[in-house]
Amino acid sequence: MYDIIGDVHGHAQLLKKLLLTLGYKKTASGYAHPERKAIFVGDFVNRGPQIKKTIRVIRSMVESGNAFAILGNHELYLIIDHLRSRKTVSPKKDISVIKTVNEFSEDPEEWNDHIKWLRSLPLFLELNGLRIVHACWSDEAVEFLKKNLPPGKIKKDVFRKLRKEPGSPLAKNIWLLTKGILFSMPGDLKIISNKGVSPRNFRIKWWEDPYDKTFGQLSFEAKYQLPEYTIPPQILPDSLPYGENDPPLFFGHYCRKDGPHIISHNLCCIDACIAGSKSLLAYRWDGETALTEDKICRVKKTLF
Repeated sequence: MYDIIGDVHGHAQLLKKLLLTLGYKKTASGYAHPERKAIFVGDFVNRGPQIKKTIRVIRSMVESGNAFAILGNHELYLIIDHLRSRKTVSPKKDISVIKTVNEFSEDPEEWNDHIKWLRSLPLFLELNGLRIVHACWSDEAVEFLKKNLPPGKIKKDVFRKLRKEPGSPLAKNIWLLTKGILFSMPGDLKIISNKGVSPRNFRIKWWEDPYDKTFGQLSFEAKYQLPEYTIPPQILPDSLPYGENDPPLFFGHYCRKDGPHIISHNLCCIDACIAGSKSLLAYRWDGETALTEDKICRVKKTLF
């Protein structure tokens, strides 16, 4: 079956440790398992110390048929930056892509080739009773993209539209799947988090009905906690309820250092916030419709 692996963010050594723990072996064509395949939920680039090695490991597994991978928002940032950089002399780099770009500064041909490969990856997966997306599942968005994105490599114009026309239906649906739903605070409303800051927007539990929820109950942020004030009904955000009978869905994105990772019997956020927790997660899925904690495998970075 499948091993769903959370956001790697350039931590190649920890990824290799996880693969070995899961029973994968290093072969001439990359890491492989005799009976299983890995699935990467996106955001395997940027931030970490070994981004180039991480891309090589994951790409070799995908190309040899030993893994699947989807695009996360960080892969989209890289592709957008790359296409923009080729048309400007001194592009203003998004801080999130700088480490990746710098790692490949002396290997432009390899980097160009990886960008082409990234464009060949899907934005979601549906596999025999299993769903994978980076941040948020929307039946409407998935159907829109099936109808409006031809199969195969995503065209460059799509990524240009993400930057130039963020309000277009195509861009909105792609960002919804890869970034989730952000609750934007009205200009005249201010709340203070436990860190003493007043966020203007925050990530929410998109699968829950927001009615009669507090800011704290609806928030799915990892960096701070919001107060338990009931959200006024006039400003409630949209939600995308996930049905009890829907297939198990795995996603990353939300940096759940302390969990919980299994949110319900068919929802799992497999992102362990690798930069903060120094750990990486995988869920060993064997076809079950009810997800359980004992199927989660965690490896941690050793100090020595």
